[in-house]
Amino acid sequence: MFRLLGTVIMGALVGWIAGKLMGAEGSFLWNIVVGIAGSAVGTALFTLIGFYAFGWLANLFVSVIGACVFIWAGRKLFH
Repeated sequence: MFRLLGTVIMGALVGWIAGKLMGAEGSFLWNIVVGIAGSAVGTALFTLIGFYAFGWLANLFVSVIGACVFIWAGRKLFH
């Protein structure tokens, strides 16, 4: 239960940071979706280059980079 709550809070934070960096505005729910999807994208990309995030700060960094890539890809695909 608390793990799900932590995932939602971290997703909202990651989505908000990525939105500010990329100039994308979104609702609280959109930030959560972008943050969680960005975490998956970032983990996959950084695993391909051999970087594994340990600790909350490294996970935050990887997730924000992944969310930025997710926003960028969404813009390329749908705009």
